[in-house]
Amino acid sequence: MQSDTHFDYIIIGNGLAGLQLALEISKDSYFDTYRIGLIDPSDKSENDKTWSFWEQGQGKFDSIVEKVWHTAKFESSELSLILPLKEYNYKTIRSLEFYNWAKKKLLSKDNFKFILDTVQEIEDSVDLKVIGNTQTYSAKHVFDSRVPREFYLKQSHYTLIHQHFQGWVIETESPCFQPGAFTMMDYRFQYKDSTSFIYVLPISETKALVEYTFFTPFLVKAEVYEEALKKYLETEYHLTNFKILETEVGNIPMTDFPFWKYHTENITKIGTGGGWVKGSTGYSFKHTEKNVSKVIDNIKAGKRPSHQLFKKKFKFYDKIFLKVLHDENQKGVWIFESFYSKNDIRTMFRFLDEETTFSEDLSIMKSLFSMAFIKAFFKVLFKL
Repeated sequence: MQSDTHFDYIIIGNGLAGLQLALEISKDSYFDTYRIGLIDPSDKSENDKTWSFWEQGQGKFDSIVEKVWHTAKFESSELSLILPLKEYNYKTIRSLEFYNWAKKKLLSKDNFKFILDTVQEIEDSVDLKVIGNTQTYSAKHVFDSRVPREFYLKQSHYTLIHQHFQGWVIETESPCFQPGAFTMMDYRFQYKDSTSFIYVLPISETKALVEYTFFTPFLVKAEVYEEALKKYLETEYHLTNFKILETEVGNIPMTDFPFWKYHTENITKIGTGGGWVKGSTGYSFKHTEKNVSKVIDNIKAGKRPSHQLFKKKFKFYDKIFLKVLHDENQKGVWIFESFYSKNDIRTMFRFLDEETTFSEDLSIMKSLFSMAFIKAFFKVLFKL
């Protein structure tokens, strides 16, 4: 009889990466005889975030997508752009819908087990042990989404930009939103000389997610977000009376910290803890989907799960971008103006998805050519 605490794979963290990985394993007959334990201190019963992403055509998660847009808007004091997304769709998913959907699928499988516990330590030895608050577990391999301790201890050695935000899901009494287009970035309400913008996802004529987002080396107090959101709603929609249905807050690290160095033979870092969040933008949903697919392919090919998950050239580009934002944060507005006004939206999406050719990369870099990027390039080059 198999032990309730021994598994072939243990996944630590039932967030985006952990559940996407578990779902892909559950769909592949190769893993039908494998026992998988999913450990998390939370039962994931609350809506704690919203994931939005672009993709072409139909996707794996369409059944739980809340809304799809085909047009984006970009605003600054210098530009007002309407961006048709061509063959791309911009989709949004509420995290609670994803959690419930994923749990239902996984609970229908006899070889998956959800465990409510907090992992304190992993003993990486021949007898791999995961030590929790309530029990100790064993496994042949562990997928760990926790951020390495060294990230907090060695932050000063690397470039770190905080993507921090507060968003409100609001509802109005009368129609005021145009649900046909979402606002990707509106820099007209930026905080001082920083890279900060309003992001709007109109779900219907009377409901929207309105978010104030920063890409900055510093953090701000809660009232800064709240005042900006109120000002935006009053200025753009003449709204002073509305109902806040939900509040979202978060801080996503945009960094060149080498998370991939913390893989071992027996432990694969995943999600934020594995560097799956794109350093220059904070995007994670589609990058997670791609990395999960690569992990599965690696396992079935007899390779380490972490084998060749990253493309070095894009890590280098991210380093340069982060260095500019860190040293000259006020340049963020100009950077994104140049991104979206001088490049085809399809090329931009492919670049952010890390799918462009070198010639396409050069074209995008040309649109951003400036002294700030030249200085950042040499700073990054000499630091390597």
